[in-house]
Amino acid sequence: MNRDFRRLWLGETTSAFGSSVTSVAFPLIAALTLHADTFTVGLLASAAWLPWLVIGLPAGAWVDRWPRRAVMLTCDIAQAVLYLSIPAAQCLNLLTVAQLLVVALLTGVATVFFTVAYRTYLPALVDKADLVPANARMQAGQSAAQILGPGAGGLIGQFLGQVTGLLLDAVSFVVSAVCLLSIRTREPRPETTERTPLRTQIADGLRFVAGDRILLTFTVYGAVSNLALMGYQAIESLFLLRDVGANPAMIGGLFMVGSVGGLVGSMLAARIAARVGNARAVLLCQLVAVTFGLLLPLTGPGFGLLFFVISSFVLVAGVVASNVIFSGWRQGYCPPHLLARVSASSAVISTSMMALGGLLAGALGSAIGTRATVWAMVVLLALSAGILLTGPIRGRRDFPSDRRRPSAPHAHLPQPGHDLGRTVDRDDRAEVELVEAAGADHQGGMR
Repeated sequence: MNRDFRRLWLGETTSAFGSSVTSVAFPLIAALTLHADTFTVGLLASAAWLPWLVIGLPAGAWVDRWPRRAVMLTCDIAQAVLYLSIPAAQCLNLLTVAQLLVVALLTGVATVFFTVAYRTYLPALVDKADLVPANARMQAGQSAAQILGPGAGGLIGQFLGQVTGLLLDAVSFVVSAVCLLSIRTREPRPETTERTPLRTQIADGLRFVAGDRILLTFTVYGAVSNLALMGYQAIESLFLLRDVGANPAMIGGLFMVGSVGGLVGSMLAARIAARVGNARAVLLCQLVAVTFGLLLPLTGPGFGLLFFVISSFVLVAGVVASNVIFSGWRQGYCPPHLLARVSASSAVISTSMMALGGLLAGALGSAIGTRATVWAMVVLLALSAGILLTGPIRGRRDFPSDRRRPSAPHAHLPQPGHDLGRTVDRDDRAEVELVEAAGADHQGGMR
């Protein structure tokens, strides 16, 4: 991989470490520092994803008009400032749940723009043939950082206070911005020279997704599975803290296990796809992941923690491996001038459900308890696999390498060139990357 890719990798890996510290610290600030109830913790988790519902679609069209690197730089700086505001308010004894909600919302806005820009910026730095291994290396670096991040977050919270972890996250965003500034490759200008109305650009992305059975199936699956994933993740810290009796340091250590699973999944993704085919690999990884997710609610004190360890490891490994393979295929499959809009169209539908998942889990947790709510979420996650089992990839070895021209009424859809698609080659087996369970960038999604 080239120098500029390595700079992007360094910045994103550093920021992934900071974000994984925050993934432990943020809900514990609410629960331990501000004594928030279950619904409030769920609301905070939901607030981070709400911007996808409000601005997700226009963000894709806007990013298609703007330089991607400039968008990512702005988002990094904004998030650094926002996270710094929390320890500053704590020092002044002014920290409130309302501020946490505002920070969650505004960092969520930055996440929307960063995620859409990032997914369409990577293809400008590497060749199309290197997209799957490049994604694998990005996810491997992020997963490695996330192995250390939750443990660091738990230890920092245990001995230095929860808000201290957010200082580290703010610094990580600054490092990411510096790395972006050092990249020399200049991304190509948008292909369209005339300004297309925003509504038309949004519609182009939606039509492309709606007119493609594979993209549509994974968008629907992402919506349902993300609702379930976010539902249990929103109250996961409270479940371990109050039901299992774990302390912050122990919670951080348990979260590290899932990150190890993510690293293993990213390293094996290309090899699994090369052996069984990329479509079959995605289906297999998702089925294994959701099956082991059913062990999560069995977690208890002592040896009962093994249920969490095994379930979290396999669940995250399967989701990450699946996302690596699917994202690498999609980046080569979609037309470059539509990629941001297609990514945003899929992401806004699936990640909007994450906002609902956080609210639903918070409400259910207050009504029936956190353990029962975790049961409800993992059962829903397992049932969501039926969408893939009945979809167009069932029985296929590989995803198509190009998109066939659809028949009416979708004949007007923008068509990619036949050279845009790509299956995973055997050459990729020696390579090792979130891109999003729903996209899994360090900015959001699954740990």
